[in-house]
Amino acid sequence: MSPPGAGAGAAIPGDALLRIAAPVRETLAAAPYAPPEGSSTSIKSLLASLLPSPSSHPQSPPAPTAAEDLLLFCAAARGASPEYPALHWVPVALSDAAAAAMVEMAAAGGWGDEREMVVGMMPDVVVRLKDVVKATCVDTESEEIGVVKPPKEHAVVAAHQFRWLVSQVTYPKLGDLCWLVIPCALTALDHWSPEVKEQGMVSFMHIAKSVKATELNLYEDAILDACCHNIPADDELWYRIVEVSVLLLTCTQRSNPRSPWYDRMLAEMLGHLERQPLNKKRRVAWLTLIGPVFEAMGLFLLAHFRLLFSLFFQWMHADDDKTVLLVLERIHEVIKLTWIRKSPYTSRLVDDLVLLYKESATRSSHEVMRNHILEMLATLQKCKGQQFEEAWKKHELSLAIRAI
Repeated sequence: MSPPGAGAGAAIPGDALLRIAAPVRETLAAAPYAPPEGSSTSIKSLLASLLPSPSSHPQSPPAPTAAEDLLLFCAAARGASPEYPALHWVPVALSDAAAAAMVEMAAAGGWGDEREMVVGMMPDVVVRLKDVVKATCVDTESEEIGVVKPPKEHAVVAAHQFRWLVSQVTYPKLGDLCWLVIPCALTALDHWSPEVKEQGMVSFMHIAKSVKATELNLYEDAILDACCHNIPADDELWYRIVEVSVLLLTCTQRSNPRSPWYDRMLAEMLGHLERQPLNKKRRVAWLTLIGPVFEAMGLFLLAHFRLLFSLFFQWMHADDDKTVLLVLERIHEVIKLTWIRKSPYTSRLVDDLVLLYKESATRSSHEVMRNHILEMLATLQKCKGQQFEEAWKKHELSLAIRAI
């Protein structure tokens, strides 16, 4: 028999919670920890405060939220990873102890397994996590003078806990919790801390892959607007924001290329890339991930040709082979999707492709590049006909390319 969703943690007896938490407390106490440089907040102490502690009065019941707190502790320990600064110190032994504690909690509370327990307790714990993250957000309209905000570390830990909890719920159960998890994920995206933002993005990746597209209908404008606002994010988040934006855009708008969200999202990305065309990390990430948006937009890419080709022409001659190969793939994709109708870029494109063919002789990936170039020229010849022939005349006697 499964406990009810609301207040489900109360189904776990207090003495069972104390017994379950005991080995976890010991493992935490033994874990080495040093606060991050410049921080006066101890995340280890924050996690310790979530564990039920034996009362001086043996008959005293644990706090009403003791089960929720223990679950949140386990979520933090299980969600730790060397790649996440706030929780990189969590040892494997503590993560394993948390996993064992969750198994015992589920059994003590009458759930079928840990995932069923997480689903049952989500309504209680996610509201708390959202409040913690929101408490450290910057709200210029309602800031009160003299109000001291909690340390940002509280929001960082809450974001990690939320991300891990969401990742434990899959299709179809997550769809029933959209009303709960999406507002919390949006609050994380709205936070000023990159680490909090990243956890919100990772959460949205899981949500988008684990619910029906129709279940996002009520929230799609808010979600896509948040993605657009995060496009100018720090370099360290660029890959994440492009990844989640592409997934959510194509998931929610599906095969509707007339959706204004396609135009807005692509314009935001291109505008940002135009301001930093030499940023290799950003262009490689974008070129790697943007394909599904191109595919969905089709002919509607024509409206963005000015910025697209301005960047393409720069990147075709970049120093790194990875950028060049990716941009050749994307250009070929654009040609096939649009046949570059009524485009003034055909002649310039032929010129740059021939130039790149010659330049590629000194590159390690010259054979792959030249194959891409020849395929693209053949496609241009088919789709542009006379316009291609006119552009090709000045190159047809080139020693670099004998025939197309």
